[in-house]
Order: sequence, then structure tokens, then C-alpha cells
Amino acid sequence: MEQSPGFVIVEGDSDAAAIRTLAARLGRDLQAEGVSVRSAHGVTNFTRTVDQLRRRHPDARLSGLYDEADERHVRRALGLPEVEVPRRSDIEALGFFVCVSDLEDELIRALGTEAVESVLDENDELRSFRRFQAQPQHRDGATSQQLRRFLGTRATRKIRYGRLLVEALDLGCVPVPLSRILDVA
Repeated sequence: MEQSPGFVIVEGDSDAAAIRTLAARLGRDLQAEGVSVRSAHGVTNFTRTVDQLRRRHPDARLSGLYDEADERHVRRALGLPEVEVPRRSDIEALGFFVCVSDLEDELIRALGTEAVESVLDENDELRSFRRFQAQPQHRDGATSQQLRRFLGTRATRKIRYGRLLVEALDLGCVPVPLSRILDVA
């Protein structure tokens, strides 16, 4: 009996790159398993993405990652009511997992700022990051926040580092939402 296709819906291409990289590091071939990682190209497109997938693949298994601040968009896409005090269990039961700020924040916390700076150094971007840190608007921020902001300053940097930070992860320290999404995918 053929298994229904699975789709992991994420906000952007950096999240997709991170999931694909982690799956590969864990020896999983998502494509062979019938699982496709799909970027919604922004959380406001979650509803359209979910609707399209449900129309084209009515028996598909859907799961996903989202940022905490964007939960209302995901709840709407899944047909769940918006509530004052969200119960994560209802969204998690549907296979959707929250990143506290965003996936980059989860990865920076899992790796630690020194390790992330080492990844930047290995990719010839540490000097650029130091210049970024010296800018008046970033000077007083925590290093973790500076790193998050820096990763988002170029269109492709976030995608590239989604992959590179996952490659640098100790597999015993994978952020919970990233680990859980692969458990259900």
C-alpha cells in the first residue's frame, strides 16, 4: 500500500534548507520517503499553501515550523481559532512546531555565539559581522541578537547559514522544533 505524501511547510527558504540539511545528516532521504519540504515564502502565505496542498493532495500528511510571533497565521491556516492564551498542544497535535523567535534564534542558542562566529569566520564573514556589530544601532545589543540580525541582512545569507549552522550542530543538541518536525515528517 502506497503511503500518502507528506509536506513540511515552513515560512522561508532558510528554514527549508535547515530541515533538508538535518535530514541528510541523520541519514534520511525525505524525497524517497515521500516527504517534500515547502516554503510558503512568508507566513502570510501559510493559508494559501495549506489550501493548495489539501486540494491537490487531500490525503497528504501536513506538518510545519513557524515563528512564535506568527502563530495567528498558522492557526488560521489550520482552521484553529485564535485564542488569548494559545495552547501549543492543539497545533503540535497537527504536526506544527514553534520556534521561539525564529529558527535562526533556535540554532544560535543550540550552537552558542562563539560557534556561530566560528562558522562566520570559516566562511570569510566574521570581519563583516564585526563591522555590523560596531554600527551604532547594533552596538549595544546582545551578540545573539546581533547574529540574528546579521544573518538576515542579505537575501541569500539566511538560506546559506540555515544549512551551515545545521552542519555545525552537535546532533545531540538539535533544537526541539527542528527535531520534532523530523519526527513527524
